[in-house]
Amino acid sequence: MRRHLTLCAALALAASGCPRVDPAAAASAVDASTPRLRPRLSAVGPRLLSNQTSTPLVVTGANLATARALVIGPPVERTLPLVALDDAHAFTRFPADVDLGGAPETLVTATLEGGEGQATLRLIDDARFPDLVALAATADERWLAAVSTTDDTVYALETATRRVMGVKTADGPTAVARLPSGELVVTHLYSPTLALLSFREGGPAVTRVPGPAMAAAVAVTDDGLVLVAEHARDSVVALDAKAGFAERWRTPVAPNPRALAVTPAGLAVGSLQTGEVELLALETGRVLATAQPGPGTPIVGGTTRAYARYVMNGKAPRALVASPRLGRLFLSSIGPNVGPNPDKMEVSMNGGVAALLAPGADRRPALAWQRHLGFGAGVTEALALDDAAGLLYATDVGLGLVRVVDARRLARSDADGARALLQELALPPPQGFPSIRPAEDFNVKGRAGPSLHSGPRALWLSKDRKTLWVLNRFSGTVARLDVSRAAAGKAAWLEQVPLVDVLGQRTRRLGQVLYHADLGRTAMSCDACHLDGHGEGVLFEKTVPLRIYRSTTVRGSRETPPYFTPASTHSMGETAKVVGARNRFQNPPLTPDEVEALTLYSSLIPTLPNPFVDEQGVPRVALRLPDGATGNARRGLALFEGKAACGGCHPAPLYTTDQDEATRGRFLDVGTPRAVPLREDQQNTRFEGFGTPALAGAWDVFPMLTTGLAGLEVRADGSLGVATRFPLRAAVERWAPGHGRADLLLPEERDDLLAFVLSL
Repeated sequence: MRRHLTLCAALALAASGCPRVDPAAAASAVDASTPRLRPRLSAVGPRLLSNQTSTPLVVTGANLATARALVIGPPVERTLPLVALDDAHAFTRFPADVDLGGAPETLVTATLEGGEGQATLRLIDDARFPDLVALAATADERWLAAVSTTDDTVYALETATRRVMGVKTADGPTAVARLPSGELVVTHLYSPTLALLSFREGGPAVTRVPGPAMAAAVAVTDDGLVLVAEHARDSVVALDAKAGFAERWRTPVAPNPRALAVTPAGLAVGSLQTGEVELLALETGRVLATAQPGPGTPIVGGTTRAYARYVMNGKAPRALVASPRLGRLFLSSIGPNVGPNPDKMEVSMNGGVAALLAPGADRRPALAWQRHLGFGAGVTEALALDDAAGLLYATDVGLGLVRVVDARRLARSDADGARALLQELALPPPQGFPSIRPAEDFNVKGRAGPSLHSGPRALWLSKDRKTLWVLNRFSGTVARLDVSRAAAGKAAWLEQVPLVDVLGQRTRRLGQVLYHADLGRTAMSCDACHLDGHGEGVLFEKTVPLRIYRSTTVRGSRETPPYFTPASTHSMGETAKVVGARNRFQNPPLTPDEVEALTLYSSLIPTLPNPFVDEQGVPRVALRLPDGATGNARRGLALFEGKAACGGCHPAPLYTTDQDEATRGRFLDVGTPRAVPLREDQQNTRFEGFGTPALAGAWDVFPMLTTGLAGLEVRADGSLGVATRFPLRAAVERWAPGHGRADLLLPEERDDLLAFVLSL
């Protein structure tokens, strides 16, 4: 503008008879005399970053159109090119190949090249924090393959010699299954790649082929159909291994699919964030049936058995296995989700195994929740089935156990189901493994034993059904069990083999144990409410006023206190101390060392990198929304901060006022629902305002709003069901003008706004 006015003035002087001024010379003089405005940095987000993979960054400030690069100081010392969309917003990507030397966290300073201001980033060394999550064996069972997500490695164990070889696959391996060809197929979270492992005399070899990105789970049919649960788009993708892994079909499913099981009737898919199980036709992907527990679903065993009539929905299916012989689908979870009830029975975890009716292909496909066998303590996770013997093996990650269950009894009746547990087998940690507490604090006063340090995450049953291999997430080992006499309740622990050193970050590893542990045998742990650090639907839960709340994510939350609604803790340390002790019912309170370890682990759970931006980390011009519409995320940025009036409560870079101390702790009434209209007389509906959730990572949240009513609805039978699988649209549009001003936007502008929020 200054240049334009100066040129106009020069022309005016010439027209008035003053000495003629050459416009080009005048412009040159202005350019020489006017200092270029220096870019100024205000903030960078997210502030918590993992070196496990590349993460998009948003940079805010002033005069950013003149900024060329973001400079990350020592020990990283990288210069990241910036793409500015306007003077206040620029974007880049933090690289994936940063070596942080092994310290759990490192603080670095970010500045603008040639600019002013600085920001602090906290970097997490996940690349040196192995995390074992999946297990499979080759057809000849000579090799076991254990997947570690954080360090991009599959640890291959030669079972005869106990030799271990680490094999790099691609970015963020998540799951493994065996193909009919004999190869093992590995999916990845951050790389659009399938890694095919073949095993020769010298060990494993890797071949990479294109596959879905953001893959969370995989299952394979006998005829070579590879079924991948895809996280970002909440879909299941079917790939034909015999046709070069060509895509056969793709089906949208309930949010955050993970647990998969091939049944005679189709593919069963479990949703972590809704508790639903869906059945898909293997040939077409068509949804054949859905099921979840509801009011009256029988609960046999455990502390919630008297509250079956108050069940409002399900919790995350952690594993699924199918029994063709019994016509059943078995599911592990923390139990049916008990809602408001006269006794104020809250946070109603009762981890165990459910039996679902899953008819064979010769009958009409349907799903029906039969009963849930609750164990009353711990968190049931992985499952393996000996269908011929009718034996179900279930790991407990909270207690470090393998349980043996009579699957036939569980399928038969409530009375038989209550007697289905045959054995509990403790998995001791390796000799010398550090402990969260002194040895005398275990196996007393009703507490768990030291086996809780193991973290059994995955199972593999041998072909002869005599050996059960157990992958231990926390201790970095694989254990071998003799299950030849399991039907008599005499399964036996034999040995464990170390796969990888997991103690490079000792305090953080103990924090991982504490996050999952159920030392007080209450069935409650951090992981029970926040599976793998994320949200898990809604709970009738432990805060005041007592009512139904959405279970919020832990990912990135260290940057956005206070926690709970209304606020009851104001830091990660305070939360670890208060909630950790309450989970145990103070049996016993946490020691300072436990608080330190749990705080460290939980505060280093980052928000997942956004999958909807482009390769440079920039919001896209055309982004397909979950409901099929298309929005321009770059236009949505201007609407977010302008016409839609979102930026006042959700300012960059984390998109919440809770990100900064000066604006933290503002509890608002913006017209969204104050309480879930389900048995309100049994809830405390006193209203004191809601906190402002961070929108960074909003693409991965279901349901939305503090009540969860953006996504869920109350049904006539007293259960909660999925109202929409795109809760963001409901949150933005339904409660305007109180909650933002989407009412002022044209339909295409609303799509642009939603595209931008999906890009955060």
